[in-house]
Parts: sequence; C-alpha cells; structure tokens
Amino acid sequence: MTLKQAENLEFFQFDLFAGANLTHGLFTRKGGISPAPWHSLNLGGTTGDRRENVIENRRRIFDCVGRPVESIFDTWQVHGVHVIFPEAPRPLDGVHEKADIIITDRPELTLFMRFADCVPIMLYDPRKNVIGLVHAGWQGTVKLAARVAVEAMAQRYGCQPGDILAGIGPSIGPDDYEVGEDVAERFRHAFGEQAGRLIRCENGKMYLNLWEANSIVLRACGVHEIEVAGISTASDTTRWYSHRAENGATGRYGALIALGEVWGK
Repeated sequence: MTLKQAENLEFFQFDLFAGANLTHGLFTRKGGISPAPWHSLNLGGTTGDRRENVIENRRRIFDCVGRPVESIFDTWQVHGVHVIFPEAPRPLDGVHEKADIIITDRPELTLFMRFADCVPIMLYDPRKNVIGLVHAGWQGTVKLAARVAVEAMAQRYGCQPGDILAGIGPSIGPDDYEVGEDVAERFRHAFGEQAGRLIRCENGKMYLNLWEANSIVLRACGVHEIEVAGISTASDTTRWYSHRAENGATGRYGALIALGEVWGK
C-alpha cells in the first residue's frame, strides 16, 4: 500500500489498483474535528460522537477525493453476508439498509464503509468495470463473505474470478487478535486442514489471522491477484481506530471506492 496526504488527511491506496480507472482510499483517523476519544476523523455514527462531527468528517473525505458526498452508498454493517447491488445513492437523510457487501457497476456511486479492527476488502474487475466493498470481521470471515462477494459479482455481472483484483486493508493483525476456543472452533470447522495456518497458540493463548483467512477464501474462489496491507489497527492507535486495543471507546475509519477518474496521480 502507498500512504498519501492531502488537505491534512492521510489515506492509503492499494498498489494493485495503480493505474486503474478507480477512486479509492482507506483513511486514517487524522485530519478531522472529533474530540477524544474519537479524535479526529471519526466516521462512525453510533460511537457516541456528535452527529455534526461525523458529517463534517465525511464531507472532508469526499472533498479530498473529489467525489460529491451525495454519491454515497453505505450500509448498516451487521457482520453478515447479505449483498446489495445499489443503482442509486443512498439519500443522506435516508435509512441505511443492513448489509456487509456492496457491489456495483455504476460510476455515479461511491461505496463507503466504516472499520475499527474488522477487515475491509476491496474488489475490482477491470474487464467488466465492477467494484465491490466487503466488511469482514471474524463473523463475516468465517461465513466466507469474500466468497459470497466474488460469486455475486460473477452471477450479477458475469465477472470471472481470475479477472478480479482484491485488496485486504488495515485491520486487527495476527499478533494482536487473541480469540477464545469458541471462535477458534468455528474457524476449524469452516477452514478444515487450513485452519492450522490461521490459529497460532502461544503461552496458552490463541491468535487468529484474519488476513490469511480471507486470502485463502479469495484464492479458493479463483482470485489470484491479492494485496494484503499487513497493517494492524490494534498496533497503531495514533493512526487507526481499534475497538480491541481501545476497549470499545473509539471511532471508525472510512474506506471508499468508486469507478471513475484515477485519483492520486
């Protein structure tokens, strides 16, 4: 990934998407107006921060990338695998639909989600000109949300998995994500023999690798080109929000992707 700065904001872009007909970015927590403990670019509307702050922070992100905020399509993320194929933006005063996977071929839409340890997955098919955005915490990962998204792109738009580029963004890393036996057992059941690559035991504790889990899911679908950010949100709370590292008293960082003019050149 490449770190960029503009208008006092920091954002990362996937190198895999360089030169693509895309606007995309994963924004750090810097450059907003929210006070502690959400300081400063909080995009989460259910964290306790003032709504006015979240709206202003959102405006700054969209202004930074040159996209109208009215182009937004975001959802109420519920740790599931429901897919939405929006054909129009969500009205700014409209109700959010519940979903963790958004896919579109409409360049007038900007797909947007919020994260604080869960895994953002961006998908792009340059042949069919289709994009997807996936929210995959441990629950979405064990439910194979990435596979659901790839299959939905194939069924709806005729995408071939081998044409899809996938970016796995900043989230809680394998050295920081301690889990209990209940979660570990879910992954053993879902991933079988490959679960040994995902669960590490050390000093009587178990740690889960969500990056590798989602990579395994994508490769099994036939997606070959995958970029893993390798950035743990829990290891750097000066730059990222982390629900785990900050004991829930934190905000959400924003991730967006849209078809259209290449941004950041």
